[in-house]
Amino acid sequence: MNDVKLIDEIYEMYRGKIRGTQEDFDIIAFTILEELDREELLSMVRDMTQDELSYFIRLYIVETLKGKMDQQENQVQKDESSLYH
Repeated sequence: MNDVKLIDEIYEMYRGKIRGTQEDFDIIAFTILEELDREELLSMVRDMTQDELSYFIRLYIVETLKGKMDQQENQVQKDESSLYH
């Protein structure tokens, strides 16, 4: 299934039912991912255009780096907090 078509179908399915918050998007994504096995996910990736694949990888890199930086920042704050107590 073409990635754009998948997004269009998801959008139509949930349009008017969600507020469009990050939490809503996370719930939708996790729900969909729970229904797909590894081969189905790999098939989706294989069917992506070069632009879609590049966007997918870029998004993965950006979000993973954000998570890593947030994790490190939280650890630094925890360490600083323990110094003063």
